[in-house]
Amino acid sequence: MVSRALVAVIALALVPTLARAQESAKSPELVKQLTQLLEQKKIEAVASPDAQNPGSFLAALYFPGTQLILVSAKYSSPPLLTELLARKDYKAVYAELVSASVPGSKVFISDIYADGLFVKPSGSNPPDSVENGNTQTSFDGAWKKAKLSEADYLKIFSDADAVYTRALQGLINHLKASGTL
Repeated sequence: MVSRALVAVIALALVPTLARAQESAKSPELVKQLTQLLEQKKIEAVASPDAQNPGSFLAALYFPGTQLILVSAKYSSPPLLTELLARKDYKAVYAELVSASVPGSKVFISDIYADGLFVKPSGSNPPDSVENGNTQTSFDGAWKKAKLSEADYLKIFSDADAVYTRALQGLINHLKASGTL
């Protein structure tokens, strides 16, 4: 007869959990790096072409201590964004990507408190969220309310964290390569 404790351990090892998903999140460290660079350069926005996704662009707005919002998307008139990037008009690049990106190509991430994505907020804090194409997910831990399985919710979180991590690294690389503004 298998003991109840052994069954519980096996069940925990097989079932994805919110805690394990959070432990695997890579974005918190990169958000810290990006926000430190933005603060050092005394800027609140950054944008660049997406080096890993030709034809796409990345842009982020930083509200110190409050929020980091990031958009990654293709744009129908890349020369316009290239001109804005040359002028270092990062807020305009952000605005263009948010409002006029190629349909279905936009990923929009809202990182409350600019501390990386969290699978579930602590206490009464507001949740982080991702909008990918026509799908929006709030990382409030309420997957049943969103009519998702826990596994699907954790997959959406993991995918969002991977996209966010890649975009953050692209923006960090851009800031480091651009030197002093």
